[in-house]
Amino acid sequence: MVAQSIKFNLVIIMRTSAKHPKGLYLLFFTEMWERFSYYGMRAIFTLYMAKALLFDKALSSSIYGSYTGLVYLTPLIGGYVADRYWGNRRSILFGGVLMAIGQFLMFASGNLYSVNLATASFLMYLGLGFLIFGNGFFKPNISTMVGQLYPANDKRVDSAFTIFYMGINLGAFFAPLVCGGLGDTGNPADFKWGFLAAGTGMIISILSFYLFKDKYIITPEGKPIGAKPEKSSHSNTSTAVKINVKQILIWIMIEVIAWIFCKGVLGFDVIGAFIYSLGVVAPAYVISDKSLNKIEKHRIWVIYISAFFVIFFWAAFEQAGASLTFFAEEQTNRQIGNTIIPASFFQSINAVAIVIFAPLFAIIWTELAKRNLEPHSPLKQSIGLFLLALGYLIIAFGVKGISPETKVSMLWLITLYLLHTFGELCLSPIGLSMVVKLAPIRFASLLMGIWFLSTAMANKFAGDLSALYPDEIKQEGSIKMTAFSLKQDTLESKITKVDSNYVKSLPQESKVWKLTRASDGYKAPEIGIFEQFLINLGIYQAPQKPKDSLQAIVQLPNVNNYKLSEYHRKLIGLREGENYRVYFSEDGLIAYLVRAKKDNTVEIQYWNLSPKKPRFVGFEITNLYTFFMIFVFMAGAASVILFVISKNLYNMMHEEVKDKE
Repeated sequence: MVAQSIKFNLVIIMRTSAKHPKGLYLLFFTEMWERFSYYGMRAIFTLYMAKALLFDKALSSSIYGSYTGLVYLTPLIGGYVADRYWGNRRSILFGGVLMAIGQFLMFASGNLYSVNLATASFLMYLGLGFLIFGNGFFKPNISTMVGQLYPANDKRVDSAFTIFYMGINLGAFFAPLVCGGLGDTGNPADFKWGFLAAGTGMIISILSFYLFKDKYIITPEGKPIGAKPEKSSHSNTSTAVKINVKQILIWIMIEVIAWIFCKGVLGFDVIGAFIYSLGVVAPAYVISDKSLNKIEKHRIWVIYISAFFVIFFWAAFEQAGASLTFFAEEQTNRQIGNTIIPASFFQSINAVAIVIFAPLFAIIWTELAKRNLEPHSPLKQSIGLFLLALGYLIIAFGVKGISPETKVSMLWLITLYLLHTFGELCLSPIGLSMVVKLAPIRFASLLMGIWFLSTAMANKFAGDLSALYPDEIKQEGSIKMTAFSLKQDTLESKITKVDSNYVKSLPQESKVWKLTRASDGYKAPEIGIFEQFLINLGIYQAPQKPKDSLQAIVQLPNVNNYKLSEYHRKLIGLREGENYRVYFSEDGLIAYLVRAKKDNTVEIQYWNLSPKKPRFVGFEITNLYTFFMIFVFMAGAASVILFVISKNLYNMMHEEVKDKE
């Protein structure tokens, strides 16, 4: 069915190719490979952090949310630079190069994670920075060039954007299959090949655009599109926004105060505090403008209300790259015959479902319109939120009552993704057109930016929600040192330096230096790097004679009481053939994974075997069922509220359109 649908849509493209300029297909090809690069990296990103860099789910989710949130903020910078200084072409190439560098930095991180975890983490953060700013210059500029290929009021523009949108989804479909197939193999050392494939896709995108832009990216009159903008010596005073420097400075101060409140009082991280505070201050800045009349304010409020509800939709929808990937990895039965499907593959479902069902939804809306039954825009948004909630309700019942080691059928996850796609087809196409129709001309760019800001807030919120994913055990911290660096120091003092707050919160009887072996029958080998490390820790004393065995200094209770289950061993990442030991605190609540590395260093991770359960607005999240029900209630409540007020919003929009005409 998938292959037939893609083939059917490609046939439509080929049949209409004579009706569209060749530049459209160059932009189609360029965007397809850029989206391949983005979604390919995203498909394995959280898995890489969890499996290779050994970040816990909360940290991985927070980084994921910050990354995807900032991706939707930087287009404001890239669009401004393109409009004022560089033009679309130069901005696209600059952004593409930055993104390619970012992907290859991710590749370098994947190469070094087993050698130097700190360096690998630094390269990952640096790569994310390049990807974020590169996307800001690439993404907003390539889409605007599509419409410029056609004369004014050309009826082919709508179908052109449909073709262009298909390129986005084709790239998003193949990306998880290729990058996930290469990187998500079960061996953390292979993630680098997924990042390399994503970087290669970005190179293809840049080269194709660079080589053929002068020939095909031209107006119907043959003039180049997206060249350096011409400076205008005049302005339309009726639509120009007067710049009040004093007022801007006041609002900057308000933003700083809001950021401090979000960071210091509400406890958000630095990036989250910036995105959330800006998401409140920026809309307030626009709506407080004294030049706005009553009707214009009504229009803007319609945009704000729609943007508010869209936040809840995308925050739940974007779990695909975070918590739903964790769920696919750990508790979904992905085996078909003798083949295990990589967890990253499930992120292709949305893209292929868009290709299959988008034409069907277009037909449905058209037929309903003929009968005057087509739902208006706010009602479509409400339906989209309802379908989103329904998807989570289904999977919530699928996991209700199961134990952490139980794997459920992949049909639960597939059904969720299909329902979410149907919700996207109801909601996604509405937003941008609504801004264009309702925004006062002089505030069009600002309000478009605020719409993207709501998407940035949604993505950051998605990361914060994913951080609530219930862990049976949780990594509390890690330290890395040379085997001979401790001297007479204890493990307790070293860990205290890394995370003093956590150590202070431990029960008094749980002294971190009271450790015991995780397996019985241990016969000490000859003194080596690892054994010398244990001596330095004070766990063993050095033999008095060369042939003597190590002697334990501390005698502890029976270790069999504290053995890890197979499920816990998998979460911690224990693998056969690695030089590691597992120890426990005396009360059995803390597990210490001690690894001897190839570079003559030793790494210690400390895991909480009974972590405190996360809470959301007062509710304790004890298991996957309660976690998924958060999204059911959140999206469901948003759907009901929007349904109730949708008629009023429609009336406001209808009146605005009349006034505008």
